[in-house]
Amino acid sequence: MARELKSWSFWRAVLAEFVGMTVFVFIGIASAIGNKYNRYPDQEVKVALAFGLAIATLAQSLGHISGAHLNPAVTLGLLVSCQISFFRAIMYIVAQMLGAVLASGIMFKVSPDPESTLGLNMLSNGVKVGQGFAIELFATFQLVLCVLATTDKHRTDVTGSAPLAIGLSVGLGHLVAISYTGCGINPARSFGPAVVLEAFKNHWIYWIAPMSGGVAAALVYDFLLCPKKEALRNTSVSEALAYTKFSKTGFPVDGPARRLGKAMLLLLSFDRINIHINI
Repeated sequence: MARELKSWSFWRAVLAEFVGMTVFVFIGIASAIGNKYNRYPDQEVKVALAFGLAIATLAQSLGHISGAHLNPAVTLGLLVSCQISFFRAIMYIVAQMLGAVLASGIMFKVSPDPESTLGLNMLSNGVKVGQGFAIELFATFQLVLCVLATTDKHRTDVTGSAPLAIGLSVGLGHLVAISYTGCGINPARSFGPAVVLEAFKNHWIYWIAPMSGGVAAALVYDFLLCPKKEALRNTSVSEALAYTKFSKTGFPVDGPARRLGKAMLLLLSFDRINIHINI
């Protein structure tokens, strides 16, 4: 943690999450409240496209700085997958929450409608708490699963654009969930309008369900769909060494990544010993 605190690249990454979340939530809310009289299905398509395209654009713009999580559920999923440190995850989530609140406050001030709901996520009429929870969980599950799969460094078959795939996944989640829950799948996005409007009815759903979906996606991908041990066996020594690179200061670039690299090298050495014994 102390090493990350002293790293400018770490603080630039935190700033990127804050700026990215501010832009993302501003664009999303603006699309949702732009025409409050439109209740036809094309409004849902418009909002889904806005959120999806915003994520794709920001992931392409900020991915090399922070990874462009822009979602606490994604950050938690990557933490469970041992791809980021605990301290980085906490700082990312704080930055995302602050960015969402700032964007919601700006939109509240610039909106010509004094009674604007800021796209506040609420359960639709007839949707029970359990139903809303399940919808949010599964919609977030497919998003985090997409993030983990498209950014998997062990894959060699991904030739398309990861940011576009993730953006399409966000759009898909909105197309599915808007009619039922308003589509949270991002606790920070739900948190911003709730803070500005001081409206927290059933707000816990928009935190617990997406976070649970993110954790479930990480566990399913890492232990069932693409187990780490199987991926390590297909990893060359040079690729494993890449995880243990040191920065110019002599400190490891990332603690969890370096530990993963050491684990790769250890498993590779054991596999090679077994091969010699079998021969």
